[in-house]
Amino acid sequence: MADIDNKDQAEMDPADMEDVEDVEEEETGEDENSKARQLTVQMMQNPQILAALQERLDGLNGSPSGYMESLPKVVKRRVNALKNLQVKCAHIEAKFYEEVHELERKYAALYQPLFDKRSEIVTAAYEPTDEECEWKTDEEEELTVSKQDEMKEKAKLEEEKKDEEKENPKGIPEFWLTVFKNVDLLSDMLQEHDEPVLKHLQDIKVKFSDPGQPMSFTLEFHFEPNEFFTNTVLSKTYKMRSEPDESDPFSFDGPEIMSCTG
Repeated sequence: MADIDNKDQAEMDPADMEDVEDVEEEETGEDENSKARQLTVQMMQNPQILAALQERLDGLNGSPSGYMESLPKVVKRRVNALKNLQVKCAHIEAKFYEEVHELERKYAALYQPLFDKRSEIVTAAYEPTDEECEWKTDEEEELTVSKQDEMKEKAKLEEEKKDEEKENPKGIPEFWLTVFKNVDLLSDMLQEHDEPVLKHLQDIKVKFSDPGQPMSFTLEFHFEPNEFFTNTVLSKTYKMRSEPDESDPFSFDGPEIMSCTG
């Protein structure tokens, strides 16, 4: 059989031989890539390896690349000039964010009456009028006027029937808990043991620092009486800074929270 195999190989066209070798190399390469991927997945699932990688990356952060050292003296001099320009840019950016804070304070006053009305509706202190409750859905816009009236009347009768079947709830129950659950940034922080507390949350207010005062804002959480604590308002004040760090001006990326008190 060995003689027959050797004879077949000898009679095989050289181009066919190359094709066979290419296929064998591709199969070997695919196997190696598959093994490499499996190994990578296993490594990424190992907390110790991830921690070691992160420590290594942290150590590299800010370390010299050697590029500056390799530059001619005259080019280094020009790079230093660019650094000084960048520091001036950072100071201008800091002023920009200070003015943004002033705008936030200005528009907060314009938003507040709407937020107050929202709070009154949520807590059942105010019952909105029929006109205030009008809201066109996409489906309604496509219907004729007569059809809309017919559907509104039907919906009204169904709502009245439901109200008869169960006690009429006040305001919008669990409004803020629902908000927390449906906003990605907040839902990530929400824990199961927080939910019974947040069911009693009635309003959240933001208060900005007065003009001329250091940049800061306060979050106020207003609660109805509950079995968890006696405070009706829980607050947290965040003090911010909007200026580059003299020791590391290039790291400036807008206002940063310096401290907070609850």
